[in-house]
Amino acid sequence: MPESPTVASRALREALRGLQPEAFTGDDCAAMAEDLARTEKTCAAARARLAARAAEAGAHRRRGYANPVEWLARTAGSSAGQARAALGTAGAVEDCPATKEAVVTGELSLAQAEEITRTEAACPGTEAELVALAKASSLAVLRDNARSRRLGATDAEGLHAAQQAAREVRAWRDDLGMVRLAGALPPTVGIPLVNRLEAETDRIHTTARTAGATEPRAAHAADALVALLAGKARATTQADLVVVWQRPGDGGEGTAHLLGGGPVPVGVARRLAERAFVKTLIHDGVRIETVKHFGRHIPAELRTALDLGGPPDFDGVICVDCGTRHHIQYDHVDPVANGGPTTRANLSGRCWDCHELKTERDRQAGLLGGNGREPP
Repeated sequence: MPESPTVASRALREALRGLQPEAFTGDDCAAMAEDLARTEKTCAAARARLAARAAEAGAHRRRGYANPVEWLARTAGSSAGQARAALGTAGAVEDCPATKEAVVTGELSLAQAEEITRTEAACPGTEAELVALAKASSLAVLRDNARSRRLGATDAEGLHAAQQAAREVRAWRDDLGMVRLAGALPPTVGIPLVNRLEAETDRIHTTARTAGATEPRAAHAADALVALLAGKARATTQADLVVVWQRPGDGGEGTAHLLGGGPVPVGVARRLAERAFVKTLIHDGVRIETVKHFGRHIPAELRTALDLGGPPDFDGVICVDCGTRHHIQYDHVDPVANGGPTTRANLSGRCWDCHELKTERDRQAGLLGGNGREPP
């Protein structure tokens, strides 16, 4: 029988119990935190695999629990949903060897493994690429990519019908007496609602910060929602909803999807196009012809190409640093002050926070002080 890891795990707990972070330098603490993060992922994977085996043997019943989810949730101090996901992932990785290897060595978390195994089941052959993406990116980027793949593999008509059937909104009162909301809207109506809300939130938040206010953005989002419902939100020049309808050269109907929202039936795209402003972009499935402009201003045609994201998916722009889709600004990779052109190749999407950090890095590198190349 293999040696049990129980003795080693107890020794680790004993060593960590007396941990005194103030006795180490900041760099030492960072290195130990990174190492412990990997150890934590290894432990979580081992716990899930052991729990799955225990559940299979019915050990939870001998401990007084009717089902393994309740037992694991109590043991791990987690929610029932987290316990259920851990048990499911522990079983699913057995069919995904590359994912299993990365999980048991602590390179990937159970949450990352869950996204990969779900996507591999829906889109066979995607495991290797997603494992590589997970190792190099955040969980948010992986989730976004995996969800897009799963939605892309779903019949558009069936997906649209399921989304319509799943719509809901709930409201309740919390302990403070606040009215709380939760809901799910089909992307054809949810995306434009969120885009309007984000635009109004940005306006309110920027105004408040300029005035010296320190309230969080979430509080200003609440104000923005009230303004929207009252019809007092300011108009915006940004599109509420972008439908990407890709038609082949042979005159066929092609396929359609919502920017950041997955596929939709071509019939839905056609109905939306009846009252839409239409832009045409020609590509060869690999690249968009280069649009180049010197100066900070981004021409409308180039902005359209940037907003759509890269071909052939055209799934929208995300922050290249953190993966979020919200509050995106376009940053010159090689700054304009350093001679960088306004081209598609030299522009990257970054959220406000990541853009600020990038600008500060450029400043420290001497790229914003006029010491670089002269702009053409």
